[in-house]
Amino acid sequence: MENIGLSQRFLNESTLYEGLYIGRITSQYKGLYKVITEDGILSAEVSGKFRYEAKTASDYPAVGDFVMIDRNDGKDGNAIIHHVLTRKSAFIRNAAGTSNEEQIVASNIDTVFICMSLNNDFNIRRIERYLGIAWDSGASPVIVLTKSDLCDNISEKLTELDTVAIGADVIVTSSMSEDGYLPIKRYLGSGKTIAFIGSSGVGKSTLINKLIGEDVLETNGLRNDDKGRHTTSRREMLLIPDGGVVIDTPGMREIGIESADLTKTFADIDELSAKCKFSDCTHINEPKCAVQEAINNGLLSRERFDSYLKLKKEAKYDGLNSKQIENKKLNEMFKDFGGMKNVRKLLKEKKKLER
Repeated sequence: MENIGLSQRFLNESTLYEGLYIGRITSQYKGLYKVITEDGILSAEVSGKFRYEAKTASDYPAVGDFVMIDRNDGKDGNAIIHHVLTRKSAFIRNAAGTSNEEQIVASNIDTVFICMSLNNDFNIRRIERYLGIAWDSGASPVIVLTKSDLCDNISEKLTELDTVAIGADVIVTSSMSEDGYLPIKRYLGSGKTIAFIGSSGVGKSTLINKLIGEDVLETNGLRNDDKGRHTTSRREMLLIPDGGVVIDTPGMREIGIESADLTKTFADIDELSAKCKFSDCTHINEPKCAVQEAINNGLLSRERFDSYLKLKKEAKYDGLNSKQIENKKLNEMFKDFGGMKNVRKLLKEKKKLER
């Protein structure tokens, strides 16, 4: 179980549920799950109480979740899932058929590889979008540029990428080379969970197949118009022979910008914002705006700033500065407790009682 990510953190939390067994969700199909335990893999479903108490789609188990179940073998039918242990990272999208409800696509991922091919699929603005999603999830992003054999100006693209890939490693690979995937292996190991996001057809399935050592996923390239065919139709977690696991789910490519960490993705703009005359500067028409000065002096591209404004709007952060964005995110996290203001109040009262 340690190989598939069971850490002391999850073990400690599991002790809160006496008489139940810990397992990890490896696949999901509608209301049924596959769960791996110390004694093997078994089918499972959530309990009636769990279903009754679940407030949103995101409360339900997802691939990658550690859960508490009533048995560790499948001799007497499906195991019953009673609890989902606290996620250390989670990728979120809008649930199908709803306008506002969020759904967990995959969870407890350590490293997410943002894949983009070095042909007409290469798009700096899309990388910014994926970085925002990755940072917000809690996983560490790594940019993987695939199909380098199709590109004759790699150095130019890498220079362009340097302006947006703040805090993220960059790997260049080629499916034409047998060892083209080897740079990815240094992020793997026992207990590590990885995942891949990016457009269909850029080589995600090919890379996963090479890491696993066999063709477990169907692969299709980009069409002549550089639009990919969707090749993944199931959600599952796969064991990597060299240690660790990879989560492959079609939902990873459909994640919207509803959940994004723009303070890390646009750390350069955030740093400039601190130098503005006004703390609530919107960087549009205020005097002595450090962001606009950087654009006028050629230190910040107008395209990157426009992308920042667009993603802020999509993520419902329109009109907010970086501090206000952080406060909004904290309020969302603690909305069940009445927002961050109430949490601070509760903590103060708790400290008084402890004195």
